[in-house]
Amino acid sequence: MSFPPWTYFVGSAVFHYLGPSFAVLLFSRVAPLGVAGIRIWSAALVFVLWRRPWRVLHRGTWRTVVLWGAVLAAMNSAFYMAIARLPLATVAAIEFLPVIGIAALGMRTRRNIAALAAAVAGVYVLTDVRLEGEPLGFLFAFANAGLFALYVVIAHHAAQSDAGGIDGLALAMVAATVFVLAIGGVQAVPVLTDGVALAAGLGVGVSSSVIPYVCDQLAMARLSRATYALMVALLPATATVVGLVVLRQVPTTAELAGVGLVIAGVALHRGER
Repeated sequence: MSFPPWTYFVGSAVFHYLGPSFAVLLFSRVAPLGVAGIRIWSAALVFVLWRRPWRVLHRGTWRTVVLWGAVLAAMNSAFYMAIARLPLATVAAIEFLPVIGIAALGMRTRRNIAALAAAVAGVYVLTDVRLEGEPLGFLFAFANAGLFALYVVIAHHAAQSDAGGIDGLALAMVAATVFVLAIGGVQAVPVLTDGVALAAGLGVGVSSSVIPYVCDQLAMARLSRATYALMVALLPATATVVGLVVLRQVPTTAELAGVGLVIAGVALHRGER
């Protein structure tokens, strides 16, 4: 059965916000870089057991896979270093900035430009950005934003070539384990005998790195880069809906307006190639 491309993105967005619930357990036991390492290692273990990806590696794909893995390792590390110092809403808003550029570069019709404007306005309302926090946090937040934009470019290219798909992603995640070893390996060592931390790490890996990235590949294979970038605006909207359904967190009138603007923007958009 083939599902519409946007359904894969919504699946990615929903699970994107389940990961932090597991990460709460980890932050009390391990430093942020250690969390990034455990997340990637656990995701790689799942991919290896599930896909046995080394069977599909060939000369034409390894460069993309290695670069993809390096970006995943650096992006996840920068993200956790940022949210350890800044409100999540601020990090999320900064993360969206370069993706706006990717979406704007692919917009060639007035209809799609209007769709982008509506989505950006909705994200602004939903994230409620406050420029406060540690300066170092902003450095990591902007680094994460740039790396996220690079991830969109590389993962989209991979999804539409022989280097992509779930097996390509699995190989990239294995490559990421090597890069993250040098970044967060030392910080993760103290919890390797902590069963609760390891279980939480597995939950973070599956909900934040396996399911969302698999959904990304399925969506990217069917969508233009600009269309996918625009759909990133659904992330904060999805978080609001998840908070209402799961946590009974009733959104404010402004938040409802923000969700409406994002949904209107995505609905208005028409795919371009």
